[in-house]
Amino acid sequence: MKKILFLFSLSIISLSGMAQIVNPIKWVLSQKQVNANQTDLVFKATLDAGWHLYGLHIADGGPIPTSFTFAKNKNYELVGNVIENPKPVSAFDKNFNMAINWHINTVNFTQRVKTKPPKTTITGSYEYMVCNDKSCLPPTETEFSFDLKNTKPSEKTIAVPVITDKKDSTLKPIDTIQKTVETPLNQPVVLQTFTKNTPPTQSLWAIFLAGFLGGFIALIMPCIFPMLPLTVSYFTKKGGNKLKAIQMASIYGLSIIVIYVALGMLISVWFGSDALNNLASNGIFNFGFFVLLVVFAISFFGGFEITLPAAWVNKIDTQADKKGYVGIFFMAFLLALVSFSCTGPIIGTLLVQAATTGSRLAPAMGMLGFALALAIPFALFAAFPGWLKSLPKSGGWLNSVKVVLGFLELAFALKFLSNVDLAYHFDLLDREIFLSLWIVIFTLMGFYLLGKIKFAHDNELLHIPIPRFFLAILVFTFTVYMVPGLWGAPLKSISAWLPPQTSQDFDLYTASLTPANHPPKGNKKYGDKFKAPLNLDVFFDYEEALAYSKSVNKPLLIDFTGHSCVNCRKMEAVVWSDAEVLKRLNNDFVIVSLYVDDKTDLPKAEQYVSTLSNQKIKTIGNKWSDLQAKNFNTNSQPYYVIVNNQQKVLNLPQAFNLDINNYINFLDSGKLAYKNKNENQY
Repeated sequence: MKKILFLFSLSIISLSGMAQIVNPIKWVLSQKQVNANQTDLVFKATLDAGWHLYGLHIADGGPIPTSFTFAKNKNYELVGNVIENPKPVSAFDKNFNMAINWHINTVNFTQRVKTKPPKTTITGSYEYMVCNDKSCLPPTETEFSFDLKNTKPSEKTIAVPVITDKKDSTLKPIDTIQKTVETPLNQPVVLQTFTKNTPPTQSLWAIFLAGFLGGFIALIMPCIFPMLPLTVSYFTKKGGNKLKAIQMASIYGLSIIVIYVALGMLISVWFGSDALNNLASNGIFNFGFFVLLVVFAISFFGGFEITLPAAWVNKIDTQADKKGYVGIFFMAFLLALVSFSCTGPIIGTLLVQAATTGSRLAPAMGMLGFALALAIPFALFAAFPGWLKSLPKSGGWLNSVKVVLGFLELAFALKFLSNVDLAYHFDLLDREIFLSLWIVIFTLMGFYLLGKIKFAHDNELLHIPIPRFFLAILVFTFTVYMVPGLWGAPLKSISAWLPPQTSQDFDLYTASLTPANHPPKGNKKYGDKFKAPLNLDVFFDYEEALAYSKSVNKPLLIDFTGHSCVNCRKMEAVVWSDAEVLKRLNNDFVIVSLYVDDKTDLPKAEQYVSTLSNQKIKTIGNKWSDLQAKNFNTNSQPYYVIVNNQQKVLNLPQAFNLDINNYINFLDSGKLAYKNKNENQY
């Protein structure tokens, strides 16, 4: 029994390997008429050499036996029980430390039924598990249907794939840029009157909840879900009593939490929050993450599987075999390693989003939520083992979860490609092209949910389950919702993920907005590289905007933003587009949008070495990022500041907040302070 986790860990490894797909078992279903009222339903299984299928009768503590479930119907009755022919071989299995019945080569399972007029269709499902001496497939449940109204026997072939191991290549981290100290060529603008006030970053609770949701999604992935009842059963039997089982499962869950939180803390300590935030806006990183998500999507579609190096897994597995709490900890560590093919994309996305908040605690908080979602069920089901019966059985739906997640990964990947396109001004992935791709992706997802599209590992969908049907409705509804965006509809609910409205070539929405009341004076600096949202009159250079605000005697609203800033797009689409906010932005302020992640090189004469970081400031984005960090001690966006002509802050700066009334109060208080020549600093 000690080896049960080892056996199923190898099962997950086999599902996670990156090599060719083989079919270790093939089922052929047929029916044979015995007499006028009786029919034999035959389930024939053919196995590849080296593989075995477990029999109908397995002692407690062993693997999942083969079993058959027949739907009740008044037009037929079962005659006796299922018969297996030939009889199974009984052999000692060192993995389970017990004698187990199994079949090799070929076996027929036969159930005789007696029918009553009129003849009917018999439906049900069968569950089975196959292994070899190195790995196992997770327990699989497959539906069947026999049409007894037809005289000709019906046949259906079902192949269950397994992935063989292959040496993995791991993604190397991007090299850290070496800091250099050079003689300043030109000193930046320094707003000495600004108070260094740290803004509220994205709520750590929001990061925690995002991590918890990610952990729940990972829990129902095929790399983890089959492990839940098996691991809990192991603790229940190994503990000997309920209290001991709960204790062991709790230690196991606590170990999962420690492992993943340590990963989040390691990321923060290794890079630091500032470095992570800079990395998240780096073009090379964004393109690399786009490629990585596409690779994960292809993996989820069944093209191949991804694992960590087998040597890591084997080394941890030897430790997991130890007795006591140390062994339980390494069992949890083993789960983290072998489930990487399912959890890797979720963890990677979560860490990147957490890092960009600018909070050092965010990665650890995200991992805490993720780990809790994984850990709680183990302790909970150990305390109430009867609840295990309410869990859905393993089957084709687990692979469907992976495929749906693959579609989502493919959609999210485009966001990172868009960041690269915007930061380097390639102008290839405009808003309508992005939307067109999303519409296609989610349309295909809807057809997949309806069973119109199948991938390599999918079982035949005999009928559409009700939850799957309603999910398809939601997906198609979301797809239809996006269509008006091709003509410029703001799509506020997803605006944060889309390229800015200004990249839209055919935009009926923005053209309908009231134009600015203070038209630009001549050509603006960087006006050929940036576009203002919502038809606003926006500057893109601080010095130029400050000079203009003095000339028109209006306060200056500084908008620290970024091409890759999701929350910036959300603020523009939801808050700035509000009629009252838009009226104030048009009439009462001079606006300057400073893109902190733009990669356009500064002229040589404008480059300098930062007194804050000792790094050479070479790009437009570097310049505005340095300005923000030096004067506000923050590098998170969006960040809004209102200053007067003497560059004094007029009210409390604002960060991401979708409360429209809050933003109106922010603007009104800044305007009033400017009018009263209020020189209080915040």
